[in-house]
Amino acid sequence: MIRLQHVSKSYGGRPALKDINLHVALGEFAFLVGPSGAGKSTMMRLLYREEVPTSGSVFIGGVNLNRLSPRQIPLLRRRLGIIFQDYKLLTRQTAFDNVAYILRALGVDEKDVRKRVTSALNVVNLEDKADAFPDELSGGEQQRVGIARAIVNGPPVLLADEPTGNLDPATSLEIVQLLSRISERGTTVLISTHDHTIVDAMRRRVIALKNGELFSDVDSGVYDMDLTAV
Repeated sequence: MIRLQHVSKSYGGRPALKDINLHVALGEFAFLVGPSGAGKSTMMRLLYREEVPTSGSVFIGGVNLNRLSPRQIPLLRRRLGIIFQDYKLLTRQTAFDNVAYILRALGVDEKDVRKRVTSALNVVNLEDKADAFPDELSGGEQQRVGIARAIVNGPPVLLADEPTGNLDPATSLEIVQLLSRISERGTTVLISTHDHTIVDAMRRRVIALKNGELFSDVDSGVYDMDLTAV
């Protein structure tokens, strides 16, 4: 579902990623880890086509993202679920309306909007908070609204960029366990994180970057403390 072939990315001649080869299958759940500056954010931006590689190719669902025209990029992002650290909720919209936003932008019939948004809020256990505004929700609840928004369109791939960065440890684990359950429904989930605790607790696939290179790729792994060694 996600494939990188000999992907490198440089900024002003300084390499951020170096010859990355990677495959994440349909329905797979994986962590992308590494210290600050390892290349995690660069890789995530390549996957939702915020940037293009200096060399190599990035594929999602068999589509070569390098070849997308500017007009096709919004269509790609509507097929992806993207979750950010800072939630990016519309502050003057209710939880329901935040989740419904993309469906309404796509012109989905309002009856279908209600059905699909209610279902997404149910998945994240927030059906009783549909009418709440973001400032009436805890950080964990706001992130769950963000997850509901990301899955409401049934994307095959869910990209989570440091989704627990603003949350306490217990809430962080709850959020990642929720994403794991979503993966079990057939969605490919890739989580970029520096949180050792949740990586070690989950014991899932761990893809590690260090200095822009693929340092290790382990099934049922933990956070390798050698990543932080100089």
